[in-house]
Amino acid sequence: MPLRSVFRPVLLFAALAGLSPAVLAQSDAPPPPLELQVLGSGGPGAVGRAASSHVLRLDGVPRILVDAGPGAFARAGEAHVPLARVRTVLLTHLHADHAGDLPGLFKAAAVSGRGPIPLRIFGPDGRDPYPSTGRFVELLFGTGGAFAYLPDFSAPLALTTRELSPPESAVVTVLEEDGLRITAARGHHGDVPAVAYRIDYRGRSIVFSGDMDEAGLPALIALAQGADLLVFNSVVLDPPDSPAVLYTLHSPPAAIGRAAAEARVGRLLLAHIVPAVEDHAEAVLDSIRQHYQGTVELAHDLQRLTPSAP
Repeated sequence: MPLRSVFRPVLLFAALAGLSPAVLAQSDAPPPPLELQVLGSGGPGAVGRAASSHVLRLDGVPRILVDAGPGAFARAGEAHVPLARVRTVLLTHLHADHAGDLPGLFKAAAVSGRGPIPLRIFGPDGRDPYPSTGRFVELLFGTGGAFAYLPDFSAPLALTTRELSPPESAVVTVLEEDGLRITAARGHHGDVPAVAYRIDYRGRSIVFSGDMDEAGLPALIALAQGADLLVFNSVVLDPPDSPAVLYTLHSPPAAIGRAAAEARVGRLLLAHIVPAVEDHAEAVLDSIRQHYQGTVELAHDLQRLTPSAP
């Protein structure tokens, strides 16, 4: 039978269902090489958003988890993310609103997998009173840890850790394999050890600032040069409209705009949204746009975004 005679009834069905031929064609399109899904777009407050967490899909497969804030477990379920396919976890720092759901997400991966699940966990080194990433994972899942049973509870979890402490303003390579390249720079979140990450895959790139004050921006700008998408945590308003102590931990909108412009990123997504930023969203966006001319928006839970090459 000629192909067009088969295709015409399909087009008729699509029309009756309210679908355009373009939408129909998209269903057979290959997945984008690199895609971001926001699991948690919020901050530390219980205000309706899950806390910071993102999944990156490579060729349609969820492979990288960036932070694991409270609520990410539920959002991953709502998004039907097959967590057993994740292989790499990038922790920007070890505050509870960035790492609190790690046990739940790991258990969900274990009970949904059928074989050993290798998980590489990258994160900052330690500085009193903050443990290193290796110590943090040991306290959770190691012998005598809070969840020591978990690695062998169902599908075995093979956990390995690597602690990162990039030199000031330097960009270091974290992982390079099968076309995937992950690089990192030192974050700056007050006295909290922190790391910013860049993921490059098949000509696309996404950068995550983590929580960062203005002292960390030179390193971030070096890391983010020419990136397709910069995910920047937005917590404070321009001075003096937020408590003074918060400026020692977070960058204000004008500084975010200047950094995005200097790094020449293609798109800017504001994450880690707190009520002050949400309530003054237009002022925040206007302040950023005074310096940065690209697309900028506030993230929301379960948002999916494909970075486009320039």
